[in-house]
Amino acid sequence: MLNVNDINVYYGPIHAIQGISFEVKQGEIVSLIGANGAGKSTVLKTVSGLMRSKTGGIDFMGESIHNTAPHNIVRMGIAHIPEGRRIFQRMTVEENLEMGAFTQNSKKIDQSLEEIYFLFPRLKERRRQIAGTLSGGEQQMLAMSRGLMSNPKLMMLDEPSMGLAPILVRQVFDIIKTLHEAGTTILLVEQNAQMALSIADRAYVLETGKVTLTGTGAELVKSDEVKKAYLVG
Repeated sequence: MLNVNDINVYYGPIHAIQGISFEVKQGEIVSLIGANGAGKSTVLKTVSGLMRSKTGGIDFMGESIHNTAPHNIVRMGIAHIPEGRRIFQRMTVEENLEMGAFTQNSKKIDQSLEEIYFLFPRLKERRRQIAGTLSGGEQQMLAMSRGLMSNPKLMMLDEPSMGLAPILVRQVFDIIKTLHEAGTTILLVEQNAQMALSIADRAYVLETGKVTLTGTGAELVKSDEVKKAYLVG
């Protein structure tokens, strides 16, 4: 579904992403794990067109998106749920959801709202509530649901557990598994390596802009290197 080949991304003189290549197959959950500053978020921004690679290429569903505008990448079927949720704080829950459906026609929007409210009845209860007054967990639920409103083939999630209490982290990961079971392919960036690897079909470990390890989620959970760096303490 997604093929990222030898991308190199810079912030001015800083070489943030150094020749990274990876793939996401249809129906998978693929996790990118690593410490702060490893380049995980930059990878997602590059896939979604918010940043550009100086080399290589990115293909989605067999078509190059290397130089495609971000709004057209959304139309092609990629939803990017950014770090920090980034909901529209002063809009209602339902207005946020409708903003996520800018690529859809009115009939599809109504259908998608029904599906979201079925999956997340709490959002239906709060649909007229100002989004900025929601709890952190509810805001993350809203951010993910807003992404779903574009009817994506691939959902990219950037640190969905950030700032949440452990019980809410488990709830968010249960939601991710539910979305996956419903047919959405997932590319997950997450610092909580234990949780990320527990649901991943495959995973990549990033360190200072490079892929240093790859394997199935189960394999990497057992890796001494991963245990020492990300799963202990």
